[in-house]
Amino acid sequence: MSYAIVGFGKIGQALAHAFARKNIDVTVASRRSPEELAPQARAIGPTVVAKSLQDALEADIIILAVPFGEHREVAKVLPSWKGKTVIDAMNSSPIPPEELDGLPSSAFVAKSLTGGKVVKGFNHLIAATLATDPVVEGGHRVVFLSSDEEDAIPPVADLAKQLGFAPVKLGKFNEGGALVHARGKTWGRLIFQDLFKKEQ
Repeated sequence: MSYAIVGFGKIGQALAHAFARKNIDVTVASRRSPEELAPQARAIGPTVVAKSLQDALEADIIILAVPFGEHREVAKVLPSWKGKTVIDAMNSSPIPPEELDGLPSSAFVAKSLTGGKVVKGFNHLIAATLATDPVVEGGHRVVFLSSDEEDAIPPVADLAKQLGFAPVKLGKFNEGGALVHARGKTWGRLIFQDLFKKEQ
């Protein structure tokens, strides 16, 4: 399984740290050229490699960590997203729900990624928290996952576990997933909740 992070701001870099901590290879890309990103990527760790957006999108699992709305530009790079699992780590606030056709933001994002499977995840923690080791005092920091494509969640849950997190499945976007979606200026109740799951 290959991984890429698209967007290399605070959230993208925080996630890159999570991959580096576990020595898992990950490609990073943004609007900036790979040459511009390379020093930052190398500083995070040897498994973090800057590539062009086109090359990054060859990955099996792609984490979208761009400012909300820019996903449309990313979507245009591939004619089809078939076979791709996309983790939506973005938050749409304060964009009003009517601009999202009344849909949960991840369902709106999925409309642009023709053929791809979208999973909401890694969006409820602030970057500073996401960048720290998720294993704390015998527990694992929780990440919430939701998707309208049930079979898309297991590989993302596996990745979360590899990174040291405890995945918690919330179901579909408009069901449990609503707890981690922003609706206009209203945040889902689980956003910014830093929860831990003890080892069983």
